[in-house]
Amino acid sequence: MFLSVFDMFKVGVGPSSSHTMGPMVAAARFLDMMRAAPFAFHGLRASLHGSLAFTGVGHATDRATVLGLAGFLPDTYDHAKAEAALATIRDTGHVHPDGLPNLKFDPREDLMFDFGPNLAGHANGMILMATDAQGDVLMQETFYSIGGGFVMTEAELAAGKDTDEGTPVPYPFKSAAEMLTMAQTSGKSIAQMKKDNEIARGCADSLSRGCTRIWQVMNDCIDRGLTTDGTLPGGLNVKRRAKSIHDALQAERGMNLNAPHTINDWMSAYAMAVNEENAAGGQVVTAPTNGAAGVLPAVIRYWLDHVPGATTTRIDEFLLTSAAIGGLVKFNASISGAEAGCQAEVGSAAAMAAAGLCAVMGGTPEQVENAAEIALEHHLGMTCDPVKGLVQVPCIERNGLGAIKAVSAASLAMRGDGTHFVPLDSVIETMRQTGEDMHEKYKETSLGGLAVNVPNC
Repeated sequence: MFLSVFDMFKVGVGPSSSHTMGPMVAAARFLDMMRAAPFAFHGLRASLHGSLAFTGVGHATDRATVLGLAGFLPDTYDHAKAEAALATIRDTGHVHPDGLPNLKFDPREDLMFDFGPNLAGHANGMILMATDAQGDVLMQETFYSIGGGFVMTEAELAAGKDTDEGTPVPYPFKSAAEMLTMAQTSGKSIAQMKKDNEIARGCADSLSRGCTRIWQVMNDCIDRGLTTDGTLPGGLNVKRRAKSIHDALQAERGMNLNAPHTINDWMSAYAMAVNEENAAGGQVVTAPTNGAAGVLPAVIRYWLDHVPGATTTRIDEFLLTSAAIGGLVKFNASISGAEAGCQAEVGSAAAMAAAGLCAVMGGTPEQVENAAEIALEHHLGMTCDPVKGLVQVPCIERNGLGAIKAVSAASLAMRGDGTHFVPLDSVIETMRQTGEDMHEKYKETSLGGLAVNVPNC
């Protein structure tokens, strides 16, 4: 099993990796299919299904689909150009992606929200269609956004490509137990094994540079969130709080009046800064998803700013260790809120962050696995119930608490010798089973939980 650090940590745009980035990527893939086809296309249509329909507006899925069909991509997204393109599309009812003719696409007519049963493959489904001059469908493809910005066609998902192991790597661990055995046999850390796997897949030259960029985008996102106030879009009138919390913390420094637990406020401020940026449609890094994007950066920033001996030279080690844990969760369970609730998003993020922190603090592979297990175990059963379908309430605060749990988990693991009662593999399997048992209304549909018990207008 191999999942690159650059698959786990992808630069993209908020508010959702599965509902915003995924549909945009799917649209880009469909445009490529059209460019390779021999047909004369005149128009486009799209339908959104399952969670993409129920919380699509709140997650900007409609906007992402329109922009994707206009040629925009998450990693090169430009907000000003996107706004201009949307205005033009609303006025003309057409899109003009590179390499294709001017295509009829009026979102008011050609983008449909289907609130019926989910498509067969996944809770996040969408169908894209290309039509002729009479409006008849010439080409059609079903895509599934399976979490974290990962997208697959119906055929790819049916063929098991989401669990495809690909070409061999030196350390092909599919479970935490295998990972620990390989670490013991090789004498290498989890990060070193992950690095060797990345190099075997041709990432030697770009690995350090890519990790540096990932952290730069994460850190820039924190800084923007800590210096920006105002009200988040979407209609809930949620006020940004990261800046005011950070300002207060800065003012209290050096006053010798702070209680020890104030460090939790620092972690929460860092995490909330990221998720407020995400909610505003800013640039973030999936870690492993947009909805959970604040946990891991907050823990890295906490480590760098507040832990003696921390150094940016070890961020690669943090990210590689985290990605190894994230890959295990995705391969054996899910990182999709629409598939398994928020335990799959913030829970996975906390496990990844705990593992990374434990590693850079000198933890053994056994302690790292223990840290991930503690963090994930104490998110089991967490539902995904965003109010009004927006990635704001409870998502923003939840990232702060996820970061706090991650640091606590790493600290507890470091206090032990790595032996513990519940293996990480058992917790991952429990999370998978819990996600299967969880009612759909608690899996990113906004049909239950806080979404129906909190006034949202």
